[in-house]
Amino acid sequence: MADSLFIEMEAAQFTKTGQAACGDDVRFLTVERENRHLAALSDGLGSGVKAHVLANMTTSMAIKFLESNIPTLEAAEIIMDSLPVCEVRKIGYATFSLFDFRLGGRAKITEMGNPGYIHLRGTTEIKPLKDEMVVSAHWPDREVRECEADFRPGDRIIMCSDGVTQAGLGQRRDMKFGWRRSGVMEFAKRRIEADGEISARDLSMAIAREARYIAPGGCKDDISCVVAYLRHPRVMRVLTGPPYYRENDAEYARQALLGDEHTVICGGTSANIIERELGVKVRVSLADIRKSGGLPPVGRIEGIGIATEGILTLSRVLSAIEEMRSPENEPQAVKMILERMIRHDRIEFVIGTKVNESHQDPGIPQELELRRSVIRRMQQALERNYRKEVVVYYY
Repeated sequence: MADSLFIEMEAAQFTKTGQAACGDDVRFLTVERENRHLAALSDGLGSGVKAHVLANMTTSMAIKFLESNIPTLEAAEIIMDSLPVCEVRKIGYATFSLFDFRLGGRAKITEMGNPGYIHLRGTTEIKPLKDEMVVSAHWPDREVRECEADFRPGDRIIMCSDGVTQAGLGQRRDMKFGWRRSGVMEFAKRRIEADGEISARDLSMAIAREARYIAPGGCKDDISCVVAYLRHPRVMRVLTGPPYYRENDAEYARQALLGDEHTVICGGTSANIIERELGVKVRVSLADIRKSGGLPPVGRIEGIGIATEGILTLSRVLSAIEEMRSPENEPQAVKMILERMIRHDRIEFVIGTKVNESHQDPGIPQELELRRSVIRRMQQALERNYRKEVVVYYY
């Protein structure tokens, strides 16, 4: 199944300098039963908490309308009718960009008020198959743009708030009208040319950061960038625990032959099986011992991947995933596993079902959950918080 298609959708945001809340909001939803992938980006009127509320209301409603297949114009009218009215400007308003893609079909992009989306195939801009402007009877001053795109493997679609395209406006002499959509597109092309497989996560962050630093003095507006990237999935495999039957050890060990950057072995017994069956050796350096951060150090298996301690490390990884903590401040083993999980799209857990008697000791802390329970919670958190595809195999 690793040869199936996967869509990576990620966003990067920066809040306007001096504001406590971001006036933009981004929301994603995967409709598993229909193999659909939805994204909504909204820019609330003004900035700060009020703008955040407007944007949040807009993305919440928009995602539900997309999921329910309510016609775009009808949905836009309901959204505009529902937004509270600004006391100063006497309007209730939030712009939006919506993305709706069913694997194997076309992508639908709907925009009202936001900069036009960018569709890149490699470094070539792709024009929409359908591009129509419709006007609401309730809101004749608001045009809604409806597009359909031929979204193929390797393609990227980029959506931004105007905090990106207007970066530098009035601050740089060489950007009289700001960075503009054309500037964003040329920047994205250069990044893709430098790294043809740059992830949606890295590209969205690169664009948002460039908009943030394009002019001195901090963010003059809220900045948001969403990238959708259709590709074959990047697969990571985690092996933990010995198989129930020893005669399955060889087959279990072969599951580790995915590639050095894609395999993690969690647990000393699992590492011993890999060493014995594949004729390799776990090596630990002095530098890894110094960086271990209170957990057993990370071992390296040349040509296979990394090897860590088992249940303690997995429990720490689980905690970080559930709380969506940054890998940067975690012990080395946890950091390395988290970074790999973030870089990959599909996480495969290969779990041996033989009980490790040491974990039945009543002296072990109660919060030290058994392996399968930890993995079950990890699967839920990875799917919920990081939109990863997770598969569990038992031996």
